[in-house]
Amino acid sequence: MPERQEDAAPAPRTPAPGGAPAPSVDVLLPYPDLDVRHGPWPSRARVHVWDGLTPERELPARDLDRVGLWVMPYAVPGAEKLLPRLPALRAVQSLSAGVEKLLPVLPDGVALHNGRGLHDASTAEHALGLILAAQRDLPRWIADQQQGRWEPHFTRSLADCRVAVIGYGSIGAALEQRLLACEAEVVRVARRARPEENVHPVGHLPGLLPTVDIAVLVLPETPATTGMFGEEELAALPDGALVVNVGRGRTLDTEALLAETRAGRLRAALDVTDPEPLPAGHPLREAPGVLITPHVAGGSAAFRPRAERLIVEQVRRYAAGEPLLYAFRGR
Repeated sequence: MPERQEDAAPAPRTPAPGGAPAPSVDVLLPYPDLDVRHGPWPSRARVHVWDGLTPERELPARDLDRVGLWVMPYAVPGAEKLLPRLPALRAVQSLSAGVEKLLPVLPDGVALHNGRGLHDASTAEHALGLILAAQRDLPRWIADQQQGRWEPHFTRSLADCRVAVIGYGSIGAALEQRLLACEAEVVRVARRARPEENVHPVGHLPGLLPTVDIAVLVLPETPATTGMFGEEELAALPDGALVVNVGRGRTLDTEALLAETRAGRLRAALDVTDPEPLPAGHPLREAPGVLITPHVAGGSAAFRPRAERLIVEQVRRYAAGEPLLYAFRGR
């Protein structure tokens, strides 16, 4: 998993000659009226707004030419097409935790900052919801409700289950809190061992997977993680185990998962898939014991307030010439 640091060097603050006021800095944000909700902008900051939906050709070139910090719109496909129109750009703030798709198009010399922490609560809630839905047979009960059946039976539980959180970081920690509240046992797994936090390295997975009831993937997509959870890892899980993916679809081998679920040996609850979007006729949609949501884990109502607070803080830091938060060091 890529390294992320809390701070990175900000855009240099140019001193004004003769004690004159420091020059203004231009920032481009996705939301209007943040100063109404969060207080006035720093006096140095000139704020421009683009939501990613308005045609970018309508943005005045004279404004874009000065933008040094761009906070990208969240979940707007193709927003990166604006990058060539930002010649003075020094830093990009993504509101996503995963930024791997930005790396190939980011201009040299431009710092990248990710949305670490913005999606922790939302994604952890959704992962917990997927687990509970699968363990307590909620899809079956919904179908029974719609078809007028009343056929109760006992189900699995989350309590007393052993859950491996693979890709243990801030989202994994948020999920752990919720799992512990449900009386589950959590096994932490990350790229490298962190003995002081009781975190196992991924190299321990062959020995860990046969002992868990639920495996939750919270992995970013990198060359090292693409296809990481494949035929061998799935085969190591015990019969009836549940595989949950709220990270990136390509970290889980779809064909290997299909083989296991079609055989009825494993179950799955997926918020991300490979391919994505999942085509209407894809066999994963009809596989037994598979629950799918359309990559919505991070987008709950908890996201926007957190995103706004981060944007306001980053603008304050940029205007003050201070280091910005959450520099991405994965390149």
